[in-house]
Amino acid sequence: MAIVMSVVNQKGGVGKTTTTVNLGAAIALSGKRVLLIDIDAQSNLTTHLGLGGKEDPQDLNEVPQGPEWTVYDVLKGTKRIQDVVIKRSANLDVVPSSLLLSAADLELGGVVGRELLLKRAIEKVRDSYDIILIDCPPTLGLLSLNALAAVDKVIVPVQSEYLALHGVRQLLDTIDQVRGIYNQALVVGGVLICLHDSRKRLARAVADTIRAYFGQLVFNTIIRENVALAEAPAKGQSIFEYMPKSTGAEDYSSLAEEVLNVKA
Repeated sequence: MAIVMSVVNQKGGVGKTTTTVNLGAAIALSGKRVLLIDIDAQSNLTTHLGLGGKEDPQDLNEVPQGPEWTVYDVLKGTKRIQDVVIKRSANLDVVPSSLLLSAADLELGGVVGRELLLKRAIEKVRDSYDIILIDCPPTLGLLSLNALAAVDKVIVPVQSEYLALHGVRQLLDTIDQVRGIYNQALVVGGVLICLHDSRKRLARAVADTIRAYFGQLVFNTIIRENVALAEAPAKGQSIFEYMPKSTGAEDYSSLAEEVLNVKA
């Protein structure tokens, strides 16, 4: 049965999608069966892996054609989760997202048990995978609540820059509330320092502050700033497909080992 984890931080630009994609890809390369679920209406994970349709940069009015069925249809109850899974590569499957998900908060607002829709869907495929990773939106709304109610662990990426911990207290409070109401087994699986530039004094100081605040919860692995990590989404590829010898690939391989060792 799969361990289910989400990558959560309501602050944008801290490396949530990059971590979900490349941690999942690294674990899949180790031979484990991995399912990635994109529950962000921005569909960044879906696009990162080349599943979001092609966009013409010369035509700003063009709407890219993405997958026919997405996690939106699963939450609405019109499709089973196994019906929307896309086989992305060996050992790596994806449940894509779409802009339709942006209306989910309103459309699902009156549904009884709306906080547990994703959890119920995942239970139907949990035996088919070793690891399920959920990429969350940069808010603590209904979609993130569904993710927190569905997972065993959360990974919190934080950027080693000023205001890195801004909002993290609110996230931890939300996790406590979800644990008390919907998911008693929910734990923080780890805090990941991302986009780190060790040449900067401020980055080193912030990293020390993060370690002092979270203690043993902080992963030993640090994701260093690496231009290849920023370029890979434009090619619709993980870092292991785009530049397997890069420091980004090296860092996410190391993180995968940590995650799998903790799981074991």
